[in-house]
Amino acid sequence: MNYTKIDMKTWPRARLFKHYMEAMRIVMSMTVDINVTALTSFARRNNLKFYPCMLWVVTKVINAHDEFKYAFDGEGNLIRLDAVIPSHTDFHPETESFVKMTTEYSEDLLEFHSRVLADREASRDVDGLMQDAPLNCFDASSLPWAHYRSFDLHVFDEGKFLAPVVTWGKYEEECKGTILPLTMNIHHAVCDGFHLSRFFNEVQELVNRFAN
Repeated sequence: MNYTKIDMKTWPRARLFKHYMEAMRIVMSMTVDINVTALTSFARRNNLKFYPCMLWVVTKVINAHDEFKYAFDGEGNLIRLDAVIPSHTDFHPETESFVKMTTEYSEDLLEFHSRVLADREASRDVDGLMQDAPLNCFDASSLPWAHYRSFDLHVFDEGKFLAPVVTWGKYEEECKGTILPLTMNIHHAVCDGFHLSRFFNEVQELVNRFAN
């Protein structure tokens, strides 16, 4: 895990970061409908599961931008990670519980898809936390039982949780295609509305490429 320690004297965002950490702690939450028609079709054609494919899309876009890769090290220093991996869930219907695990990211979708399935298989008899989450991860989960219009998740810590929290719901067929509600929660100290909007726009652009 590689990272860069942030020099608050030269970091362009230092004043905004300090304001949103010390004077007005804000976590932004935004939900956008994503047209996943191309991705669901790609998954069916190639006998793949949708969840690992969507997780790959989200992880790829998150890793493309610094604002989603900040954290605090063990000594309280602000750092920017070179890359992050998803900490995601697998639901166990027999116990109505879930297991939380991490999967190493790969730029190759098929390799990442295989890793997710292998990690799920390894944790099939585990409820709760499979392992302590490493520093270089963000949170991802799915709510495939409901097609929601908004979703908000509150992290009750000291207000210093900087990693994105990404959630998506059940996709449904509508007149314009297969629509998936996608949500991101992120600390305003590291991210503005522009960055949050760009995330959703790039997710949609990446999904659209699967139509080719």
